[in-house]
Amino acid sequence: MKSLKKILLSLVIAATAGVFSTSAMAENDPGRVTYKPEEAIDMVVGKIQIAIDGIDKGATGEEAAALIKAASDLSKEINANDKVDNARAKANRKLKSAATHAKESALQEAGSELKSAKEDFAKLKSLI
Repeated sequence: MKSLKKILLSLVIAATAGVFSTSAMAENDPGRVTYKPEEAIDMVVGKIQIAIDGIDKGATGEEAAALIKAASDLSKEINANDKVDNARAKANRKLKSAATHAKESALQEAGSELKSAKEDFAKLKSLI
């Protein structure tokens, strides 16, 4: 009788672990758009270019910071593997630095940081 209880308990635990497994339940949230890594990288590079163009056309520090934040927010959509994620984090630090410079109205430094970040994000495609 004791062994039967142990067997049944083991089966119940195994069944519940299989039913509520997080990897089995991994799906997109309804209404959430997911992008392939290449598409996400292209979109981030495009947003960075928009920020660079905005600075070149004479945007204020706050406007430039908002453009940089849009690129930074979109960079979170880049999901491929650990190498890509580490390189994305390094490139994202440059975006944050550019946003800080933009908020301080140091737009020339922000522009150079953005150009460097754009190159780093473009290099992510080779890591996929």
